[in-house]
Amino acid sequence: MITATLFSDPACPWAYSASPALRVLEWRYGDQIEWKLVVIGLTEHADQYASRGYTPTRQARGKLSFRRFGMPIATDVKARLSGTARGCRAIVAARLQRPGSDWSVYRALQLANFTTTLLLDDDDQIHEVLRGVEGVDADAVRAAMDSEEVTAAYEADKAASRTAAGSPTEMQGKAGNTDGAVRYTAPSVVFQFGGLRLEAGGFQTVEAYDVVVANLDPTLERRSAPETPEALLSAFPSGLTTQEVAACMTVSNDAVDRRAAEAALIELVADGRATRTSLGDDALWHAA
Repeated sequence: MITATLFSDPACPWAYSASPALRVLEWRYGDQIEWKLVVIGLTEHADQYASRGYTPTRQARGKLSFRRFGMPIATDVKARLSGTARGCRAIVAARLQRPGSDWSVYRALQLANFTTTLLLDDDDQIHEVLRGVEGVDADAVRAAMDSEEVTAAYEADKAASRTAAGSPTEMQGKAGNTDGAVRYTAPSVVFQFGGLRLEAGGFQTVEAYDVVVANLDPTLERRSAPETPEALLSAFPSGLTTQEVAACMTVSNDAVDRRAAEAALIELVADGRATRTSLGDDALWHAA
């Protein structure tokens, strides 16, 4: 089985913008790829962003440039800057309590970070977001965030993400170094199979990911793009954004037709086969 390690952080707009491409991989290859999430811990404290010249207004304005990738984004000016470590700790705590649930926590924090006024270093706000995540004990996650076990696992994730020196990711100019160590930037993916290791460093297109997977194991079954969104909504019970649906419905290297995908989603809602929940400047769609 191919293993894919995603180095990421719930606050990174590039990682958030890569969501449609990652959903395509999940749709095409399903459980033939085993995924692992490693959190980067971009900043421990908000003052690290302040020292780089960031302000809440600058961050809100900066989101505008990421709308071109299609994920839901709100441009509310948040009350203050925030570090990302607490959100990363919540992800690790969920992983230790129930392996696999870290992906649900990561997803929930991403969506909330880019479509609400969530502060990723506010434990109360993180807890409130996680209360709505199926299969996650929000109280237990909050209680464990500063435990020795979570701290050790979080530090191990951070250390693993800061091993990009001399890597293909660094060669492509897609590595970062904000605290003295060359690290994988979000959303870097390292694919491994049969002794081979290939990197898709930083933000990449779905075509780049697909070429890597095809070369690692050409015997995989590759599911075709569906003709309607209904199968997608069934396959992703936690919901999909419009751009994620459109990306998964795209055939090969064709251009993504977001308008057609949204029209088809509207028809499903009208027929009672799907639901639409407004989210930022877009929506989250679920099977009814």
